[in-house]
Amino acid sequence: MKSLAALLKASHFGPTLIVTMISALLSLYLGMGAQTPLVAFGVFTGQLLVGWSNDLIDFQDDLNHQRANKPLVSGDLDLSLLRRWMIWMLPISFLANLAGPLGIKGGLTHMLGILFGVAYNFYFKFSPLSPLAYAIAFAALPASIAIGAGISPPLWLALGGSIFGVSAHFVNVLKDMKEDRASGIGGLPQRLGIKGSIIAALICLIAGLIFLVATFEPVS
Repeated sequence: MKSLAALLKASHFGPTLIVTMISALLSLYLGMGAQTPLVAFGVFTGQLLVGWSNDLIDFQDDLNHQRANKPLVSGDLDLSLLRRWMIWMLPISFLANLAGPLGIKGGLTHMLGILFGVAYNFYFKFSPLSPLAYAIAFAALPASIAIGAGISPPLWLALGGSIFGVSAHFVNVLKDMKEDRASGIGGLPQRLGIKGSIIAALICLIAGLIFLVATFEPVS
């Protein structure tokens, strides 16, 4: 039971749950009805992979900065156990998404977003192109649900998700900005610094709201 709780914590359970719930609400809005729990399950498995890969790649850095709230650092979770769960979860996530309500096309679109989420942890977070991973991942998720619902993804949905995703990226790094820069993590937010990242996040947020107001059309 302790290991299960640690695994959930290592998945960054709060954001994982929020993304899963938003996806479920979007699924209901797009008329997927009784299929929504299966959509949510597929999204949840993908978010587990993103969160776990983050803690896996960050383990040494978390250890260096004594982040005792991380299960791998505190010893509540064994590194080999986390790797095994990631290996098991990968085919489960593919099956849940490609064989589920999203269908092959929607499932592959969703897994593309998960791929970029994982790629962010291993590569993009060290690159000035770091917002690109968030932009693609946050566009792919709502687009995949729209495809699963049998509609062409509306521009406001995919591009709006992308813009808000980039804004979330700049906000997400603020709490660890000092430690990240000390560790040589050179994503765009770390290069801009705290003030620059806050400004960038606000610009993206305002731009996203203006874009949604200008382009939103109810899905029938």
